[in-house]
This record gives sequence, structure tokens and C-alpha cells, in this order.
Amino acid sequence: MKKTNASILIIDDQEDILFASKMFLKKHFETIFTLSNPKNVVDLLAQNKIDVVLLDMNYRIGFEDGKEGLYLLKEIKTLSPRTVVILMTAFGKVETAVEGLKSGAFDYILKPWENEKLLEVVKQAVHKSRKDQKKCDSNYSDIEFFTGTSEVIKKVYAVADKVAKTDANVLILGENGTGKFVLSHYIFSQSERKENPFIHVDLGSLNTNIFESELFGYAKGAFTDAKVDTPGRFEMAQNGTIFLDEIGNVPLHLQSKLLQVIQTKTVTRLGESKARPLNVRIITATNLNLKEEVAHKNFREDLYYRINTMEIILPPLRERDADKIPLAEYLLKKMSSKYQREAITFDEKVIDAIEKHAWNGNIREMENRIERAVILCENDTITVSDLDLDQLTAYDENTTDHQLWSIEKNTVEKALLKNNNNISKTAEDLGLSRGALYRRLEKHNISTN
Repeated sequence: MKKTNASILIIDDQEDILFASKMFLKKHFETIFTLSNPKNVVDLLAQNKIDVVLLDMNYRIGFEDGKEGLYLLKEIKTLSPRTVVILMTAFGKVETAVEGLKSGAFDYILKPWENEKLLEVVKQAVHKSRKDQKKCDSNYSDIEFFTGTSEVIKKVYAVADKVAKTDANVLILGENGTGKFVLSHYIFSQSERKENPFIHVDLGSLNTNIFESELFGYAKGAFTDAKVDTPGRFEMAQNGTIFLDEIGNVPLHLQSKLLQVIQTKTVTRLGESKARPLNVRIITATNLNLKEEVAHKNFREDLYYRINTMEIILPPLRERDADKIPLAEYLLKKMSSKYQREAITFDEKVIDAIEKHAWNGNIREMENRIERAVILCENDTITVSDLDLDQLTAYDENTTDHQLWSIEKNTVEKALLKNNNNISKTAEDLGLSRGALYRRLEKHNISTN
């Protein structure tokens, strides 16, 4: 009987269960890993591609509420989204397993199990893992990496291709919505680390109170809610790439801690004294002028040079005239497929409006406007009105800073009004993170009360 080429990980604190399940499953699948200590799952997932995890829900005598299993489930899905998790639980604990299904588990198996039932569930999970991987690969190849043909963007990606083959730290600069995340993932996808984790951290929306615990991890008991040992984002990215977005917004007192990790290539969890070695490629991004921030003592000069081995500047969409229409058509195809409206097209007047529009929100603004238009337009032709471009100010190189300030303030206020002051919906409408929106509310002294 030919074995299925798949990697299965079994996590359970009972050696007899690990032995029995491994002996049975290795008859049907190429690679079987076992772990009796769930704390080691981070290192194992960082070093191996795992298709399916069989996860016990309880690991401590006297604690049978399944909380450890639910926590590990979330960790596994964060570390390796394509890995499919099957929960293992004793009879009578089905309610906890159902909670696990709501948190992303594929299925559950009751102990003691029937081998035929176990094999069937694992086969289905492997099939789902393969399907999810194909979908993920398709998304990245067909959607994520629209580059364009304008000279300025071709130069950007030419540099990206060269730097991707190295482990050099990369700093990506550019206005909001220019595609910094997409470029960072493109660099990752062209690198030798592409089979390992890619961890995205939005530093702009990360509360300073949890900055260290989120990035560096923490030991059990390090603070009130630290119930179990927990890896931080840097450890999650082991052997892969970590993308630190909006790095210019990190407060000075935390920049030194970040610098320490980058300099020493180690990370120490809160509540521990042991430094853990890191093998992580670092890509950062910001919409701020970091040279000016350094000059104004808002950003550490030594940190700036550490993250800036290679600097790539993404041009705003207004400097990419040759890409505007192809990008709009590309996004229309993407959104019409997403919402199953393949017959939808642009009205002739839309093309002219797209070329003349300011696109102060850059690619993100265009994507959001086209997505809303696809959802809301009543026929198969998107008009200028559907895109809400007819009453918006076109970009003019003579526009003053004060005028731009007023445009931004008015845009934010209109979006808040439209969404009844709902921050999450307003941020999504504007193509901003919640943190970035809060900064604009403070900048323009806009109240949401």
C-alpha cells in the first residue's frame, strides 16, 4: 500500500497514545512527528511543514477544561495557517471540542478512538490542507503581486528581486496605501525563506502596554494573565521573515528593546533570563521620513541604521500614471470574481475619472472604491458616481499643505458620519489600520463621542 505524502504531528502528554497513534498512522502517511511537551510546538512548526496536527486538549493532571488545547490551537493556526488541526478529547468533553471547532479546528476525535474513524478524519484533513495550500498559492501568484509597467515601479521591483536573494534587513518607505505589505511579501516569496513563516506585525496598532509580550513572548506567571509560556512574534517567525509595519510609530523607550533583539539576534521572553537565538529576516516599513525623525530625536539613529541595510521607496499612485488603468482593471477583475459578478465593467467616463483622480489613499483607496462599487452598483456597468469620484478633488501639484490637511480632515469626518462613528468600519473604508485612524483623529482634533 502506497503511503500518502503528508506530515502529521501528534501532541499528547501520554506516551502510550503517542506510540499507538504513530504506529497506526505511519502505515498510511510518509512522516509522523510526536510531541509529549506542547511547549516545543513552536520550534517544530518553524523547522517543518506540517499538514495535520492531532492535538490533545488537556496536559496537566486535575485540569480538564480544555483551555490549554484551545490556546495551542490558536498558536498553531497563527504559526502555520495552512496546518489543519484535529482535536483529541475524552468522552464527555464534547462541548469543549465544539468550542475548538468555532476557533478553527477541522474536527475532533473521541478517546479511545476507532482506527478506521481516525484514518478517515486524518485523510480528510490532509485533503483540506492541500486544498488550502493551492488556494493560498493561487492568491499570491494571481492577486497579491500586481507590479505594473511604469518605469518607477519596475525599478522598485528590480531592486526587490536582488535584495530578496540575501538576508539583508530591508526598510520600505512610502505613503499609506502604496503597497508596502505586498512588496514585503513579494521579497519573502522570492527568498530562500519562502517555505518558512511570514509574520506580519502592525506596530501602529499595537498597544504599548503589550508591545514586549507580543513581540518577545512571556513566561508563565510573568504577569497576572500569563497562564502559560507563550512565544512572541519573533519566535513565531523563526527561520522565516518578520515584517514590522509602521515602525516609525514605536515609542523611543521601546525602540531600545527592539534594537537589542536585532543587534544580538536573540530574544528574551518577559519573566525569563534565558536569551533564545533567532534566525529571522527583518523587513520594516513606515510612511514617515525616518531621517527627519532621527534629526528630531524621535527615532534612534542606531536603530535606523540597523533596519536600513537596504532602503526601498515605493512611489505614490499619482506618480504611476501608466499603471492606473491596468491596476483598476486588475482590481475590478479581482473584486468581480470575489463577489461573483464577472460580467461587470467600467463605464467609458470612469477611465478618464480614474486617470484624473488624486488617489491620495493610493492603491488601497482604489481597491476599496472598486470593491464598494462592485457590491453596490445596480447593473453591470460601474459609473463615476458608483466610485464616488465625481465630487472629489483631483490632484494638483500646486495644492498647498493646508489644502491637503483640509481634504484629509473632511474625508475622515465624512467616513465617520457614514459609519456612525464606528472606528473599525471607518478605518476599513479609508484603507487605514485602526491605529493609523486614531492618529488622524488626534491630528485633526476629531471627536467620536
